[in-house]
Amino acid sequence: MAEFSLPKNSKIKKGTHFPLSEKADDVSTFKVYRWSPDDDENPRTDTYEVNLDDCGPMVLDALIKIKDEVDSTLTFRRSCREGICGSCAMNINGTNTLACTTSIKEVKGQEVSVYPLPHMEVVKDLVPDLSHFYAQYASIKPWLQTDSVPLPDKERLQSIEDREKLDGLYECILCACCTTSCPSYWWNGDRYLGPAVLLQSYRWLADSRDEHTGERLNDLEDPFKLYRCHTIMNCTSTCPKGLNPGKAIGEIKKMIAERHAL
Repeated sequence: MAEFSLPKNSKIKKGTHFPLSEKADDVSTFKVYRWSPDDDENPRTDTYEVNLDDCGPMVLDALIKIKDEVDSTLTFRRSCREGICGSCAMNINGTNTLACTTSIKEVKGQEVSVYPLPHMEVVKDLVPDLSHFYAQYASIKPWLQTDSVPLPDKERLQSIEDREKLDGLYECILCACCTTSCPSYWWNGDRYLGPAVLLQSYRWLADSRDEHTGERLNDLEDPFKLYRCHTIMNCTSTCPKGLNPGKAIGEIKKMIAERHAL
């Protein structure tokens, strides 16, 4: 029988525990993934006790408090703190989500586990390398493509009905929660575009002002770029904005099928 094991430098070790210096009534423990490229150490999980009576309500508030008051070496991304920028996407208690919109009280159990987005190379601690993800996004040409020349004093107009077709698409913040939750992307991330990029692709296919629909579909009609999606639907379950990438991917497949049926 075959036996599989992780490389020695991939096994996560138990790290340092940081207890509270003073007794508190409402305490939560945060188990945080730590790894630095600056040494030869294995990844580890450090645990931090946080007094919730002296902390904001969200997981990101706790991480900021830990970095400011306990361990300044902790590294993570954050920016808007309002669920708009997508910077603080991470895996919290097994679910890909945004730290800034995840309430500490809503996380089950006294211990909150915090890891970087799964199946991505790690830059440091909770920071994943999104270079490949953004390169895939750039490959779909995510801007309005037209051949006609608009009147110099007018915008490209769109009906209310056509504008409504973009609802559930334009709200994507490219946090990569859906893409990194997708097993198909774990297996074929080098060629499969993944849920987030395909949802963004459909955003332009659905835009009545775009005039390169045929070219966009030609580019997507590929065994790996599009058709590695097997409707597992992890993407829709985990999206912190409540969007449905699985449905968008299905709409792209439908457009290609309808084109061949003509």
